[in-house]
Amino acid sequence: MNLTFYKYQGTGNDFVMVDNRSSTFNKKDIKLISKLCDRNFGIGADGVILIENDTTFDFKMIYFNADGSETFCGNGGRCTVAFAKQLGIITNSTNFIAVDGPHFAEIENDIVSLKMIDVEDVQVNDTSVFAYTGTQHHVEMVDKLDNYPVFENGKKIRNSYSAPGSNVNFVEQINNTTFRVRTYEKGVENETLACGTGVTAVAIAMHKTNKTKSNLISLPVEGGNLEVSFSEENGVYKNVFLKGPATFVFTGEIQI
Repeated sequence: MNLTFYKYQGTGNDFVMVDNRSSTFNKKDIKLISKLCDRNFGIGADGVILIENDTTFDFKMIYFNADGSETFCGNGGRCTVAFAKQLGIITNSTNFIAVDGPHFAEIENDIVSLKMIDVEDVQVNDTSVFAYTGTQHHVEMVDKLDNYPVFENGKKIRNSYSAPGSNVNFVEQINNTTFRVRTYEKGVENETLACGTGVTAVAIAMHKTNKTKSNLISLPVEGGNLEVSFSEENGVYKNVFLKGPATFVFTGEIQI
């Protein structure tokens, strides 16, 4: 059987996209998901994303990490919006459903602005911040991010959390509204070039700990630049938007 796929990337966070409105993709086949993501023996990606029909929303987004675990992905969500537009499901705006709930998004050219979930519980610890922004995120400020051992320390911190673990974001402040980020992602078990839920957690953490007073944060990542905006009321972060490019790379078929 041949599987038609589309490859998208958002600031270097890359995904295998599948139009599963006919429900032919076996979502329980973890080996297949991992094979598609394998950069040596498959297509190569940080995750697999399915678009499916939904009776209430424009479409349903289903995201799998490279190890087959299901979660939400911010850059994946933005790429899914661009994919839905390519398929003709939407035009310039959409309301879709994902594992963490409903999302609104707008797309203009290759720039997608995605509304994230409200964030209520931001846990400030001695040297880190923890927040759930669609998936679990540990945020820690460091010096000299260029030379920081992201893989080694990220893996150690990721496994210090109880199952399912946590993504780990290392942050260096550039100025009052700009924070550079490198992320170790669970499920990929490596550093990725970008993480949308990660930079969202970073922006909120920096505001929560008074590193910034701004509600519009620039976040350079290894694969480009992302932007997060929000409003805050009594410690609850609402109207959280993740904005950045979502780019079609290529399409093809693979035998499965």
